[in-house]
Amino acid sequence: MKGKLKYLVPVFLIGALLLVGACASAPSPMPAPMPAPPPGPESGFTDKEYDSNVAGSGEGVTERKVVKTGYMTLVVKDVNDAMVGVSGVARELDGYVVSSRKHGDERVWGNVSIRVPSESFDEALEELRHLAIAVPDESTESVDVTEEYIDLEARLHNLEATEAQYLALMDKAETVEEILKVQGALSQVRGEIERIEGRMQYLERTTDMSLIEVSLQESQPLVGHWSPSGVLASAAHGLVAFGKGLFVVIVWLGIFCWIWIPLLVIWRKRRKKKAQS
Repeated sequence: MKGKLKYLVPVFLIGALLLVGACASAPSPMPAPMPAPPPGPESGFTDKEYDSNVAGSGEGVTERKVVKTGYMTLVVKDVNDAMVGVSGVARELDGYVVSSRKHGDERVWGNVSIRVPSESFDEALEELRHLAIAVPDESTESVDVTEEYIDLEARLHNLEATEAQYLALMDKAETVEEILKVQGALSQVRGEIERIEGRMQYLERTTDMSLIEVSLQESQPLVGHWSPSGVLASAAHGLVAFGKGLFVVIVWLGIFCWIWIPLLVIWRKRRKKKAQS
């Protein structure tokens, strides 16, 4: 019996070594890619929870984000000068002109849109009032986008984590089918990340730089513009109008002559009788 065990032990050891080697050389199955998070606002955090979670990493929102917009109508002496003045106000406050337009012939109108730093919004409105003779219309509007911005930050954080997982799976992919599958999912996540980053940049830009839309109109002069040609034209028009009126009177008198001529004859006869008596 001991002789048989002496030969069986080496056989068992050799078999165990072969089994371990086969398991080590067999390819490990590839893990299935994690699905990308839905594009909706389901970030899993409330505003307060998200602020507390990211505050330690320096990514928390420290101040509210408010989009300010102003609308003004200014009555000015000269629209051209006022447009230059509006542009000057924007430059003085480290802002810029978004668009400008002038239209009209006898009476000129203008529209200028500017952006100024949000902290200089009230100062810009005050400076613009100084350019006008009167301000018949003025209004402001504020929209708080803090909650939207926080939600976008949370979604971006989740998408970036998913992107990192897909990149790790890409390194482990061995077949062409696996590579194409991961690349498709990775492209979808990257597109969503770029869309969210674009929206966040827009909110940052509009909250940092407030928009003011200014409508300009020239005041009407008390005395119209005088010129010799204008006086001659006005006199000619008056003469033509007088001639037309006189012609109308003559026509009406001719048509109703059967009424007023007998009355005139009777009146003259009575007057003659009174004179004889």
